[in-house]
Amino acid sequence: MDGRVPAGPRDDAATAGGGGAAAAAFSVDEAPLLGKKIKAGPSGRAAHYTGRMTIYVLVVALVSATGGMLFGFDVGIAMASFQAQFFPEIYQRSIAGEKDTDPYCKYRDTRLQLFSAIMFLSGAVIAIPAGLAARRFGRKVSMLGSGCCFLLGAGLQAGSSSLVQLIIGRCILGFGVGSAASVVPVYISEVAPYASRGGLAYLFQLAVTAGILAAQLVNYGAQYIPNWGWRLSLGLAAMPACVLCLGGLVLPESPSYLLERGRWAQGKTVLQMLRGTDEVDAEYADICDAARASARVSAWQSWKNLVSRQNLPMTIMATSLAFLQQLTGINAIIFYAPIMFDSFSKNTAALLNAVIIGSVNVAGTLVGMPLVDRVGRRPLLLEGGLQMLLSQIATCIILGVGFSSNSTLSKGTAVAALVTICLFISGFSWSWGPIVWVLGAEVQTLDTRTSGMSAVVFANYISSFIIGQAFLSMLCSMKYLVFLFFASWNIFMTLLVYFLLPETKGVPLEDTAYACLFASHPVWKRVMGKAGKQVLEREAFRAAAWRQAGAEGGDLRDMARYYKTLGL
Repeated sequence: MDGRVPAGPRDDAATAGGGGAAAAAFSVDEAPLLGKKIKAGPSGRAAHYTGRMTIYVLVVALVSATGGMLFGFDVGIAMASFQAQFFPEIYQRSIAGEKDTDPYCKYRDTRLQLFSAIMFLSGAVIAIPAGLAARRFGRKVSMLGSGCCFLLGAGLQAGSSSLVQLIIGRCILGFGVGSAASVVPVYISEVAPYASRGGLAYLFQLAVTAGILAAQLVNYGAQYIPNWGWRLSLGLAAMPACVLCLGGLVLPESPSYLLERGRWAQGKTVLQMLRGTDEVDAEYADICDAARASARVSAWQSWKNLVSRQNLPMTIMATSLAFLQQLTGINAIIFYAPIMFDSFSKNTAALLNAVIIGSVNVAGTLVGMPLVDRVGRRPLLLEGGLQMLLSQIATCIILGVGFSSNSTLSKGTAVAALVTICLFISGFSWSWGPIVWVLGAEVQTLDTRTSGMSAVVFANYISSFIIGQAFLSMLCSMKYLVFLFFASWNIFMTLLVYFLLPETKGVPLEDTAYACLFASHPVWKRVMGKAGKQVLEREAFRAAAWRQAGAEGGDLRDMARYYKTLGL
């Protein structure tokens, strides 16, 4: 070998879109890609990532993940005093004990459906501007803004005296929830070590499930406080918002964002703090490479790039899985569990059953955390899809038989229904629940990451709104067959993952290997076409250049200068 960096292909996608405002900040001579020699290894650049899981990065991820609690805590309220004030018709039917009321239709009410679903519509609306804010102003500022929105919404809801005020407060809560969902998974993915990124990203979903359980426990206790117990339940939602606001003030900014803005020294210092070592040159070089390409892309071009041939497969899979996640029926079951079980038993038992479901939800997420980086994303999605399918079929059969001759369920049948629903919840909580957010944040490149995550949140929340708005009507008209409706979607989702989703575990975030996985896929390589071949050629060049720089005693500045001659 003669020590020269090998020639490589020009990446047209990297230069698309003209220049962003930050483009002028990027010069290879100014970028401090330190001249430390890097040993080449058989696994490419990732083999030289020396960072490890540290207490500091765990605390950072935990604090930021409280953004998930904003969503989890804001579940439906089923207390009698709440129903009496805002949904009097439902309350009257409940206390009257009407024998001729179909248990599947007892709580059908368009206003209740609107109250439950409106948060998702406002969350979908805010998702796109939240992504733009995260790209322009940073991840920290966006988290702070989402926490403030949630504080305002929680205050309006707790102090509501009319249904209109209640719904306005819930809309503002949706702004906080939607913006948090758009930025928190991105932030966690950017601060986490690549080998532990899946497990740390699960913290967002764990916070969601913990918030749901906390809300159900509060509801269970607050039902014994007459008249204002529901205000306490809604007002306590401000607690996780306070933690997120604090995080927005004290947490470090994402290294990827800092380097994208040309703040080299600060970005490297934060990366060293997160990784617990000063030897971060390999990862730092990859982030600098991605940041330099991202800075040439404007905010508008970032959205256009989502549907370019190079990024289209990742965009399709991330948004499709996010939309389909709600067609598992999860939110319908979580939000309406107290209402469904109240049709079968007393209100106290209904809330207790909801607490049991919430506990299973948390436990299942904890089970999945160590598995996602060991077993992988695909196996968990496939197993979870099959488990949800079978449990929903079983629930349908149990309810169909149980209500065939009676208007109420026997105790044994109700317990059996609870068990099958818990099996469904556990399957969801270690697979489709968290992995949708993991994939949404990790498969996009730096220039499309915030816009891609916004698209994921938009798809997920629009689907949530549709299901939330329609579920009680579907339950009334389809009865127990509504579970077969969701089961049929689980079949489709599982097949989609089996045939179209490559495994993505163990890939560094700012690497181009995600695009390579799709460019090598038998279906997606046809969609990507020439752009896919360019991705594979560029990755082969970068890997060879990295190995040669180490083997011949070169340094990263040599490779960066050669990138400049190619316009990369």
